[in-house]
Amino acid sequence: MESRPFIRNFIVLTLFIVTYNAFGQQTGRQFNSIKVLGDNIEIQVSDGKYLIEPLNDYIVHTIFYPSGKALKNFSFASDMKAGKVDFTLTEEGNNITLKSKCISLKITKVPFRISYYCNNNLLISENKGYVGSDSVKLLNFSIDKEEILYGGGARVLGMNRRGNRLQLYNRAHYGYGTRSELMNYTLPVFLSSKLYAVLFDNASAGYLDLDSKKSNEVTYETSGGTPNYYVIAGNNWFHLTEQYTRLTGNQPLPPRWAFGNFSSRFGYHSQAETEATVNKFFKEGIPLDAVIIDIYWFGKDIKGTMGNLEWFTDSFPKPEKMIKRFQKKGVKTILVTEPFVLTTSNRWKEAVDNKILATDGQGNPYTYDFYFGNTGLIDIYDPKAREWFWNIYKKFTDQGIAGWWGDLGEPEVHPAALQHINGSADEVHNSYGHEWAKLIYEGYRKDFPDTRPFILMRAGYAGSQRYGMIPWTGDVSRSWGGLVSQPEISLQMGMQGLAYMHSDLGGFAGGDSINNELYTRWLQYGVFQPVFRPHAQEQIPPEPVFQIESTKARAKQAIDLRYRLLPYIYNMAWENSRTGKPLMIPLFFIEDQNPELLTYDKAYMWGDAFLVSPVKEPGIREQTLYLPKGNTWTDFNTGIIYTGGTDITVPLSIDYIPVFVKGGSFIPMSIKATGTAGYSLDAFDLHYYADSLVPESKYRLYNDDGETPDAQEKGLFERMEFSASETHKILSLTLANSTTSDNFRNTSHQVNLKIHNLDQKPAGVRVNGSYARSADWTWNPDTKLLTVKTSCSQDPVKIEVMKILY
Repeated sequence: MESRPFIRNFIVLTLFIVTYNAFGQQTGRQFNSIKVLGDNIEIQVSDGKYLIEPLNDYIVHTIFYPSGKALKNFSFASDMKAGKVDFTLTEEGNNITLKSKCISLKITKVPFRISYYCNNNLLISENKGYVGSDSVKLLNFSIDKEEILYGGGARVLGMNRRGNRLQLYNRAHYGYGTRSELMNYTLPVFLSSKLYAVLFDNASAGYLDLDSKKSNEVTYETSGGTPNYYVIAGNNWFHLTEQYTRLTGNQPLPPRWAFGNFSSRFGYHSQAETEATVNKFFKEGIPLDAVIIDIYWFGKDIKGTMGNLEWFTDSFPKPEKMIKRFQKKGVKTILVTEPFVLTTSNRWKEAVDNKILATDGQGNPYTYDFYFGNTGLIDIYDPKAREWFWNIYKKFTDQGIAGWWGDLGEPEVHPAALQHINGSADEVHNSYGHEWAKLIYEGYRKDFPDTRPFILMRAGYAGSQRYGMIPWTGDVSRSWGGLVSQPEISLQMGMQGLAYMHSDLGGFAGGDSINNELYTRWLQYGVFQPVFRPHAQEQIPPEPVFQIESTKARAKQAIDLRYRLLPYIYNMAWENSRTGKPLMIPLFFIEDQNPELLTYDKAYMWGDAFLVSPVKEPGIREQTLYLPKGNTWTDFNTGIIYTGGTDITVPLSIDYIPVFVKGGSFIPMSIKATGTAGYSLDAFDLHYYADSLVPESKYRLYNDDGETPDAQEKGLFERMEFSASETHKILSLTLANSTTSDNFRNTSHQVNLKIHNLDQKPAGVRVNGSYARSADWTWNPDTKLLTVKTSCSQDPVKIEVMKILY
C-alpha cells in the first residue's frame, strides 16, 4: 500500500452507524483560499481543508481533513503512484477550475461546492460533502436522476444497486439464494452508467447509501478513518475498468493449472479417501489439475482442532508421499487454513507465547466462542504475527503444497471489542482478508520467487486482486435460486477489479439428494466462469466421478470443453493481468448505447468471442436472449447463424447451454482435453468465424510456461498475431509469431485453421501466394467448415480463401 499524506494518530473509535438524518445540511462551509502544493492542490475552508491529488488524467484523489480532528488511516486500496499530470488552475470570480486532459474539478466558492467533470461532462458533485460528529463521518454527493449504479461488492440485488443502503461489513451469508443484501465481500465503491466510479478508501465498517431515499444522493457513512475518495473516469467501460485497476492494482497471471478442473468438497476425511477420489478421476478419464483438502487435514472433527495447522497423521499418515504421487499425475495439492487458533488446538500455547493474537486492549489474547470452538484470532496486521503465520505456509509449501485456501477470512466472527495492533476490529474489519492475501503473496515473492501463488479466499478489500486473490461467492445454496444469482455476482465483481469471482459449482449448502439437472446446468455454466471448481458439503458428493452415468457423461463433456478452451481462457487471463479487463463481461460493455442492456444479466460475454446464456430454471425447453448488434452470431453448438441487434429464442438441449460466437472472432483451442501438465501449443486448432459484417479482425494469443511469475517482464513468453480481412472475392488470414524472446523456446506451431460460416466450398486456397495442395485443406459440406493445415512461426503465413476464381 502506498503511503498517503493522512494524519496518523491511533485512537480507539467505537462504531456507531446512524442515519444521515441525524445531521443537518452542511450549509455553513465557507471557502477561504486555494493554493498549489507541488503536484497537489490545497483548499482551505472554514471547517478544515481539502487536499486534491490528480493521479493521472482520469483519476483524482480528494481528502478532507476536518479542523481539530485526529484521524487514523485505514486506506488499503491504492497501489498507484501519482504520475506527472498537466493541469491548469483558473480562478474567475466565484468559480475555480482545475482542468487536466480529461478529468476536471469546478469549485464554487459561494455556496461552496466541488463538482467533477470528464471532457466537460458532469460526473458527480459534492452535495453536503463531509459532515461529521464524534461517532460518524459522512460524505454526501448529488447524482443525476437517471443514473444506474453498480458496485458495493458481492451482493444479490439485481444489476442496478441504486435504491439500496449497503452495509459495508464483510459477513458470510450461509445458504443464500435469489437475494442477499450482505455477503462475504463488500466494497466501498460504486460505478455509474455515466462512466465514472467513486472509491471510498476506508476499510472501516460502514454503509454505502445508493440513493435509498430517492433524493438523488449517494452517501458514504463510517465511524473511522480519514474522509477520502477517488473519482475515476473512463472513455468507455473497458477504459473505466482499466483505470480502476490501474489505481487498485492488476491481478497477477495465475498458474495455468488454476484454470483446470478441481476435486473439492467439505471435506476429505483421510489420505485414503483423498487418493481414492483422485484416482477415480483418472479411471473415468476426466481431466484433473488440483485437489483441495479441507479442515480434516489437521483434525478428526470439525470442532476443537482449528489452529492445529499440522497434519493429523492418524488420518493422513504419509502426506508427503501422497503429495508426490499426485505431482506425478499432474495434480496439485491445496490445503485450507483459517486465521483462528482455538484454545483447544495444539498451537494455542505457541500462539500466546509468541504474542501473535489480537488482544483485549490490555495485552491479553482476546478469546471468544464461535461455531468451531473457543478461539483467538491471528493479528494479521502485526509483523511478528505475519512472520509466524508465513513460516507455517512456507513449511508446507516446501513439502509440495501448491496452493492455499484461506477460509473464514471476513473474519467470520470479529467482536467489536477485539483490538488489532493498528485499530479495533470494526475499524479494520474489511481489510482483514486483503492483508491475509498480501501476507501469502509477499511470502511467495520472498521465498518462492519462481512460483506463482494460488490464493483462494472469500473476503477481501478493494485492490485485493493485486495480491493474486481468487475469491469465490461464498456458501451458496444448492438450489436453482443459488444458481440464478451467480452471474450477477461475478459480473459485478469483475467491474470492481475482482475478475476471478466464481461459485462453488453445483452449489454448496443444503440439499438431501443430487438434482441432476441443476448439477448439470451449473457445471455447464462453470465452463464459462473464471475457476472450474465443484464444491459442496459432503452429504451430496460434488465430484463428477460420483454422479450417475448420464450426469457424469455430461459433466465430462463440460470439463473436456473447458480444457480444450484453455488457450483462449489463458489469453483472457493474460489480458486481465495487463489491463484489468473482466473475464465475464456485461453486454453493455460492447453495446454501451443500448439502455436496455444496462441491467441485463441473462447473457454475458466470456472474453471477446463468446456470448453465454446460462440455463437457470428447471424443465424449460427454450430460452430467449439478446444478441448485440454489429455482428452475426454463430451458435457454438449447432452452427446456426443469427443476426445481431435483436432477441432470439432458441431450443434448449440438456447437453449444453446456449453459447454463441461473435462474427470475426478467432478462438484458439487445444486439440485434446488433457490436464495442464500436458499442455502444449506446439499443435493447436485455431477457429475463425467469418462474418461479412466484419471486414477486418485481429487477435493476439499469449503463451508462456504457465508457471513463472512475471514471465512477460522476464522475456519468457511468445505472442502470436492473427488477422483476417474479407472482400466479396477473398477471405485473407495472416498468422505470425510476432514476439518470441530468446529466453523462450522458439517453435513453429502446427495450426489446424478451421474457418466457419463460408457459404460454399472455396474455389481454391492459396498459402503465401501459391495454391495449396488438396491434401492440405478439406471442406465439410454439412457443417460448411474449411480446415487448412498450416503453421505459425516468425515468418508470417498468409492464407487466401478464394470464394471465386478470377
